[in-house]
Amino acid sequence: MNKISVMGGRKLEGEVNISTAKNSVLPIIAASILSGEKCVIDEAPMLEDVFVISDVLRTISTDININEEANRIVIDSSNIKDCEPCSSLVKKMRASFLIMGPMISRFGKFKLSLPGGCNIGTRPIDLHLKGFSALGAEVNVGHGYVEAQAKKLVGNKIYLDFPSVGATENIMMAAVMAEGETIIENAAEEPEIEDLGKYLNNMGANIIGAGTDTVRIIGVKNMKGTTHKPICDRIEAGTFMVAAAITRSKIKINGVNEEYLKPIIAKLTEAGVKITSDGNSIYVDADRDLKPIDIKTMPYPGFPTDMQSQMAGLLCTIKGTSVITETIFENRFMHAAEMKRMGANIKIDGRSSIIEGVDKLTGAEVRATDLRAGAALILCGLVAEGETEITDVYHIDRGYVSIEKKLQGLGADIRRIMV
Repeated sequence: MNKISVMGGRKLEGEVNISTAKNSVLPIIAASILSGEKCVIDEAPMLEDVFVISDVLRTISTDININEEANRIVIDSSNIKDCEPCSSLVKKMRASFLIMGPMISRFGKFKLSLPGGCNIGTRPIDLHLKGFSALGAEVNVGHGYVEAQAKKLVGNKIYLDFPSVGATENIMMAAVMAEGETIIENAAEEPEIEDLGKYLNNMGANIIGAGTDTVRIIGVKNMKGTTHKPICDRIEAGTFMVAAAITRSKIKINGVNEEYLKPIIAKLTEAGVKITSDGNSIYVDADRDLKPIDIKTMPYPGFPTDMQSQMAGLLCTIKGTSVITETIFENRFMHAAEMKRMGANIKIDGRSSIIEGVDKLTGAEVRATDLRAGAALILCGLVAEGETEITDVYHIDRGYVSIEKKLQGLGADIRRIMV
């Protein structure tokens, strides 16, 4: 099993290119089921999650060609013969659920094993299934499976009790060929949903308002193939912004959309980081003393839960008291115990993490408990005294393209150890 070793104490400098978004490409791959024609995804991130969802689709006879050198994925779903993908693959990743909407839309049925993913808290699928039922599907959950059937889907008005990203995406995909109009109210507003809407519209869908709190979908008869480049990964960009901040460095981050990063920029600026942008790049200057801040995670456009643990690492290095309140997932402070092994002073009180900045962190052997926690531990290792070894790095590989190589390009002393 691989490890990542980080020797702390080096400042970062130079520039880094950000990959396209994992959280955008996964629903786009799933949406390709809707067409019996070829779909092409350009500049796709070569991530473990991308490989897993591709394998899930292969088990239902989808032809997927991944060119890792060209970062291109070609998907041909014209020969799908089965609506029940391999359960062992589905269990590996929660995003497998994203095929439910396309399957019920195109084939009128699906059967999936209940999936897995990062253990960051309860993430029920009731809102997904409520949406399918509202469109006319008969849904059943039992014996470790969820299945649905529908002779015909009919548009409806659907109000989400919580602006769930996955539910919004699944219902959008389910509704594209439903008869009449579907309106999703209190929809999630993440940029990745806007990107999915663009992809679906390029396939022939009629969607208005993707990326806002009200999404309107007018059903069409069929969908076609298309070519698409996903948006930049705002969480990867945010992680490198924090890498600059935690090492008190100056770096340039390329291939980003400043609009997507506003909540992260706002909080880093509040802490004293100087951030400027020229449209396609962001310049981060943290070569100064920083101030403690409070953070509350919220659905977009609030501060992203996926950046919570990385910011915790930064706040451990800033003198004074900071408080992070997590409102999305109830079990997203598992990084705290690992950071304490490095000398962090963190106290968990319910949904809040109270952080007292320390004079220094020290290297230790720590474990990536989930994707973003793993990235946060790498960030802590960049400034810790001595060597930090991070295990269970397969979590990190699910969401970051060659993170150690990108950090090496900025001057970090980091390497992957093959065990």
